[in-house]
Amino acid sequence: MGGDLPGAFRLSDRVKVVRNVLPPLIVLVVGAVEFLISLLPAGQELWAHLLFYGLVGPAVTYFSVEWIAEGTRARERAERELRDLYGQLRASHAQLGAVQALMRDLTDAADMNAVLDVAARGAVRVTGATHATLTVPGGLSGSARGETLLSSPSAALYPLRVSIPGGGALALHFDAPPSPESESLAQALAAEVARGVEAVRQRTLDLMTLYSVDQSIRAERNMRRLLSRVTRTMADRVGAEARAVFLTDQDSVLRLEYAQDRQGEARGGGVAPPFALRVAQADGPLITTADDAGEVFPDARSVLGIPMRDDEGLVGVLMLGDARPNAFDDARVSLLALMAGQATLAVRNARAYLYSEELAISDERARIAREIHDGVAQSLAFAALKLDVVARQVHSDPARAESEVRAATTLLREQIREVRRSIFALRPIDLERYGLLETVRRYVLDFGEQNSLRATLDISGDVHLSPGDEAVVFRILQESLNNVAKHARAQEVRVTLRGGERVTLRVQDDGAGFDPEQVTGRVSSAGGLGLLQMRERVEARGGLYRVLSSPGHGTLIEAEMPQA
Repeated sequence: MGGDLPGAFRLSDRVKVVRNVLPPLIVLVVGAVEFLISLLPAGQELWAHLLFYGLVGPAVTYFSVEWIAEGTRARERAERELRDLYGQLRASHAQLGAVQALMRDLTDAADMNAVLDVAARGAVRVTGATHATLTVPGGLSGSARGETLLSSPSAALYPLRVSIPGGGALALHFDAPPSPESESLAQALAAEVARGVEAVRQRTLDLMTLYSVDQSIRAERNMRRLLSRVTRTMADRVGAEARAVFLTDQDSVLRLEYAQDRQGEARGGGVAPPFALRVAQADGPLITTADDAGEVFPDARSVLGIPMRDDEGLVGVLMLGDARPNAFDDARVSLLALMAGQATLAVRNARAYLYSEELAISDERARIAREIHDGVAQSLAFAALKLDVVARQVHSDPARAESEVRAATTLLREQIREVRRSIFALRPIDLERYGLLETVRRYVLDFGEQNSLRATLDISGDVHLSPGDEAVVFRILQESLNNVAKHARAQEVRVTLRGGERVTLRVQDDGAGFDPEQVTGRVSSAGGLGLLQMRERVEARGGLYRVLSSPGHGTLIEAEMPQA
């Protein structure tokens, strides 16, 4: 700036020089000039005075004032430059604040549509464009307009289009040709938008992954299939090639429950490697490489281990392996830890389910033993006694012996039918393999043939139930038909399965009927479920269960379940 250059006087210095130096200098100069004029010949004094005071004096005054004015002008130029610089800084600060606000809003955006709307509005606010349109792959777009009366871009505007890393574009329209600074700012905004889009995509993938794991927990009871599904979802999320789960046994020893790598699934039961033991003692996930990784998976050069804990203590250790070194340095470890927590819950639920199945099997065995002892065994013993009597009467009273043989034969045939009924009711049904509808068809057809009665089935509408609800519906059908075979003395049974807002199962027979109030707690031979237990199972899943029957008028069992 002119007034502040090196070697130049500031305005205040110039004023000080003129004020302090010029008056005594004028006195000295005037004294010297008057002395010199006095030495001139007479007649020249007048012209000397006119020359000095008329020309030299005003010239000195002019140049002195001009010298001060130049300092003033330099100061004004400096002030203008400062004001311009301050304006630029203020505009830059406003842009920076707008960019920061845009970054914050992009981070807080809940979904892709919100990201596009926020980015379009932010681009208008930051660049001063009249219109902004943002598009990303997948057909999604967002637009915004600034302080303009135009509802859409016109031919009079100046367009600027920049590509978004990863796909898509940001189109801006200005009422004046965009400057290089505007282009650079638009490029920076496109990069921020790309990061916002990627963040939303990652959050969506995380939610989908967690949902997939949750579905695995809900739908699967088999431990190996459960661990296979959960670990496969986690491995796919981070691109891992190998996965394994070590669970604690009854002696709190970590043993291999499930593992799979490039060579396929491994046999379980093996003792955990040292790295797994370190993970079990750690408070959070651990990552290892080199030799420790090779002990877990033969071809791995990096392994991520996550402890599986709940309120009751250590459940196991989950491992992910990869042949790439440092493969898990940038992995979303917090997400994987959350998924491992879900897997922990799944393992606890599966173990509880297996334990409950063991208890149910034990109770069922005890009940079957009682039924055989109290029913079939006593009947067979009675038939044996009759045959002993026949052996003694066959010569002395052939007619009576023949009658006793027929009675024993009839009793044996009834017990054979009872044993076959129990075997048919207890045989395993593969719902997962055939699905609910095909399993119901097969079971109703076999039931009619096994019990020598007419069994009809009517299926209509769309039936969509969760795996757990399908198991409950089939169990109700199984128990109801078994009760028909054992107690109803029916000639015909009609089964109806209808879909709609709710799935309705109806089992109706033309048998003897009964009073529901007197037999609510009765246990059948198929699986130990009485009417009360069947009602509790259905109502626990949000369904309805009812029994309509009276002596001599048959029985109607009806169960309703909500669609999945």
